[in-house]
Amino acid sequence: MLDLVIVGAGPYGLSIAAHAAAAGLRARTFGRPMASWRDHMPSGMFLKSEPWSSNLSDPGRAHTLGGYCQGRGLVAEHGTPVPIDTFTDYGLWFARQAVPELDERLVGSVAPADGHWHVTTEDGETLTTRAVVLAVGVMPFVNLPAELRDLPSDLVTHSSDHRDLTRFTGLDVTVVGGGQAALETATLLAEAGAAPRLLARADRLNWNTPPQPLDRPLLRALRDPHCGLGTGWPSWVWSETPWLVRRLPATLRLRINEAALGPAGAWWLRERCEERVPLLLARRLRAAHAQSGRVRLETTAPDGGTETYVTDHVIAATGFVPDLDRLTLLDPAARSALRTLGGGRAPDLSAGFRSSLPGLYFAGLLAAPAFGPAMRFVHGATYTAERLVHSVRRATPSRPLPRPTAAPEQPTAKPVS
Repeated sequence: MLDLVIVGAGPYGLSIAAHAAAAGLRARTFGRPMASWRDHMPSGMFLKSEPWSSNLSDPGRAHTLGGYCQGRGLVAEHGTPVPIDTFTDYGLWFARQAVPELDERLVGSVAPADGHWHVTTEDGETLTTRAVVLAVGVMPFVNLPAELRDLPSDLVTHSSDHRDLTRFTGLDVTVVGGGQAALETATLLAEAGAAPRLLARADRLNWNTPPQPLDRPLLRALRDPHCGLGTGWPSWVWSETPWLVRRLPATLRLRINEAALGPAGAWWLRERCEERVPLLLARRLRAAHAQSGRVRLETTAPDGGTETYVTDHVIAATGFVPDLDRLTLLDPAARSALRTLGGGRAPDLSAGFRSSLPGLYFAGLLAAPAFGPAMRFVHGATYTAERLVHSVRRATPSRPLPRPTAAPEQPTAKPVS
């Protein structure tokens, strides 16, 4: 019998696997490593987070993004965006270096069985384990606006559906959304020879400012501290104290997760976007209809009237919504039995990321309503991996507890480059 099965091989799954291996747990990890980054993000994108806050996690902090880039002549400097392809390659390298027993097969079902868990792969092998962590990333939770859901997929897609945007060269494309994914998708479409427009509900776009230097006067640093999710005290709390967020009332946690670190574009994207993409703000999507192989969009204009756009394709860059009902690989009876947070569709979790069902753990987006916005970003993987593996060890018979790990890596005046 295994001690732990990890379902998912993105930044969270790989980080948990690295900590589990170092802790001596009998563990297996399933999933195609970095699949959502490799398959569902357009070529040409960049990380929005700083390199030093984009590390996957191993107990010795030996396999950082900066270290990977330095050994290959790549740039990983504060204030310099990292290409998605570089980060993906880093994740694959991390998997080879730090994660034994990585099986690229997909998992078809997870179900409780006689006090343990059965994990069955899509080709029919069943493993028995004392604990299982679902670190399935964001792809099960794609969010499409209700007005677009009934249209065929050749006319409407989600931004995560596209690795190569050159298929839209010469076409009129409407991107729906006002965050980084929408802004960068629209920009890349324009640069690929498409004719995009951006449709957003907000009456103004939020753009992040260039990052402040790491080496600053003490008073300025105290007033506006750096953290894994940017700068400022609110971001510092979400980034560095998920344990504190978890202790807040459920309704407040849900409100924080919905409102904190809302849609915003990266500072380095602004000029590229505004030069090439028509930005139609304060427009609310009212209806969408297929019309002679195109899409007719009806929107509410800023003056309250109706505006209509006919477009070849719609890309909804409208994010992801944590929802247990979409986690179809988990046994339906188990899903129904889970205690959820504040009556929502995300699991209520212990301090060690364990759900109300013994031996069942969650990581990543589904943990964000419980622990806060850090769980929506790579930066949250370190906190998750350390505490989740510690919790599994405590519940594993005849396994000594791991020694305390080092404090989380903090930015310095001279980051690794």
